[in-house]
Amino acid sequence: MNLADVFTVVLVVLGVLSVFIAVWLATAGLFPALASRCAERLGDSPFGCAAAGLGAAIPLLTAGVMLGRASTNPLGKLGSAVVLILTLIAMLAGTTGLALRIGRGLASARDGAEPWRRVLRGGVVLALTFLSLVMIPLTLVPGLGALLLAGRRKPGTDPTNAAG
Repeated sequence: MNLADVFTVVLVVLGVLSVFIAVWLATAGLFPALASRCAERLGDSPFGCAAAGLGAAIPLLTAGVMLGRASTNPLGKLGSAVVLILTLIAMLAGTTGLALRIGRGLASARDGAEPWRRVLRGGVVLALTFLSLVMIPLTLVPGLGALLLAGRRKPGTDPTNAAG
């Protein structure tokens, strides 16, 4: 392996991690109430989120792979890719709650004026943990579950106070 191969691998990994952080920031910026609810769900019941995420991810990923294998035309292959990509995006959107939760734990004086910095700090920490490949499914699957469970409000919560 020469130096060009090493740089290729390093830059591809850094690029993928940068995309993860960008998706987390975009999700938190576009849907702040949803990101806050995901963070609460992941904090309240991480194993429940993992179970819900696993229950949703297995059929979606299996359907995407099976559709791609069974299809002989390009439209079926495209449908397979769309199912897989949308599942990954949903997992990353739910994982925004985990990045927000980590960022809240790393508080800064600038958080009041720039609340997106919480997600940035937590996202950088979370992306660095993704370098150990074991952490990717351990965070993406509960993230999907948190996204699914965040749609339902907990009993007794005020739906007008979504700023969190």
